[in-house]
Amino acid sequence: MKTKPKPRPSRPNRKRSAVAAALAPPAATVAAPTRTRAEATADLLRVLTSLRPALGLVLGSGFNHLESELKIVREVPYAKLPGFPLAGVAGHRGRLMVGHLGQTPVVVLSGRAHYYEGHSLEAITFAVRVLAAFGVSDLLLTNAAGGINSHLRPGDFMIVTDHINFMGANPLRGETTPGFPRFVDLTRAYDSALNALLRQAALECSLSLHSGVYLAVSGPSYETPSEVRAFAQLGADAVGMSTVPEVIVARQCGLRVAALSCITNQAAGIGPRPLSHDDVLQTAERVKVSGTFLLKHFARLYGQSHQV
Repeated sequence: MKTKPKPRPSRPNRKRSAVAAALAPPAATVAAPTRTRAEATADLLRVLTSLRPALGLVLGSGFNHLESELKIVREVPYAKLPGFPLAGVAGHRGRLMVGHLGQTPVVVLSGRAHYYEGHSLEAITFAVRVLAAFGVSDLLLTNAAGGINSHLRPGDFMIVTDHINFMGANPLRGETTPGFPRFVDLTRAYDSALNALLRQAALECSLSLHSGVYLAVSGPSYETPSEVRAFAQLGADAVGMSTVPEVIVARQCGLRVAALSCITNQAAGIGPRPLSHDDVLQTAERVKVSGTFLLKHFARLYGQSHQV
């Protein structure tokens, strides 16, 4: 009796299988949360200190004398903080300090890196992202600036009420970190409540305090007299080479911001002398005590208003 041959198994159509696989919906996956570089550096700071200040200070040219008034709990050079660019300009010491200014907990950046040094705007604003990830909610930025407004003299202090970005770039350009807005409203970039504390601090110090618009350029060359006249027509009261990128990123991170300029020289074409960085440093040295006094009073008022 003959047996029927077993049917041969059909060979898969490899071409058809490949097409089906390509058209099949992707399997559902759960993306693992990723830590940003700023969050990783903030985690390092949390290991180094248990203090969690709400107030951050950035000390620009002329303001580093404040260090002598700090009760430092932890101090870290920028070189030991992953992602921090080094500050390479005279008057910028390049270290992060956590401690107390009077009774108020603060985290202080002594010095900053600048766009004109060759760093990207992403790099020079990285420290602000770290402060936000660390838990800072309020940020006071300081800088040295050239006076455009005829009422400003070397040695004066000016609260920044608004700014003009003439740096030719924006730190939010490129990819946006998930969880942060792409388009950031800068209608009220500078917080009125923090500015009010600065004005009250100046009043207690018997210190004259101006208000005005800060215009940021890329540098490192100083402006021409024609540029300064044009900036005045645009509404600028002072001009400098920093601060604005940090303000933009701070606002993207949800921080309240204030900025204080020390007018270290008259802008090009206004004063009789050629401009030099030595003059900037000399003026900053001359007013270092009054600037430190102002920041100390501001920190005290901030601490009282936040019941620190």
